[in-house]
Amino acid sequence: MKTLTSALAAVLLAGSAHAQTIAPSDVSYDDYGALDVSLTGAAGDPANGAKVIGSKSIGNCVACHQISALSDIPFQGEVGPSLDGAGERWSEAELRGIVANAKAMFDGTMMPAFYKVSGYIRPGDGYTGKAAPADLPPLLSAQQIEDVVAYLKTLKE
Repeated sequence: MKTLTSALAAVLLAGSAHAQTIAPSDVSYDDYGALDVSLTGAAGDPANGAKVIGSKSIGNCVACHQISALSDIPFQGEVGPSLDGAGERWSEAELRGIVANAKAMFDGTMMPAFYKVSGYIRPGDGYTGKAAPADLPPLLSAQQIEDVVAYLKTLKE
């Protein structure tokens, strides 16, 4: 039995090692903006997701959204809807689509597309006042998107 368990673990680890990250330009949203497949093939980490959401230097989601579970983070925003209950309001695919590119689901939203690299209207190059010379990197990595989605799924009413 121990050999079978070890062999099964090796197969599972080998399969996860081959999981490919979906590049921002290869993401395919459904007709409603949801994204059914994981961007990494790996499960997200809710604890890391909370850090991304609450960090002013990474996701900074709390600049626009309130999250009661993160009450230790001051000055939460009121521009976007409260994220309390987000895990019940939206499916995992919808949450992934919203975080990756909210504009695919909510036309005209002010929410940034966190996993997009092109198609911007004249993005700036830092603080130079000049247009960026090439595509910009995504605001969040594929794994950070999965981590944020994993955290949002924990937010129940």
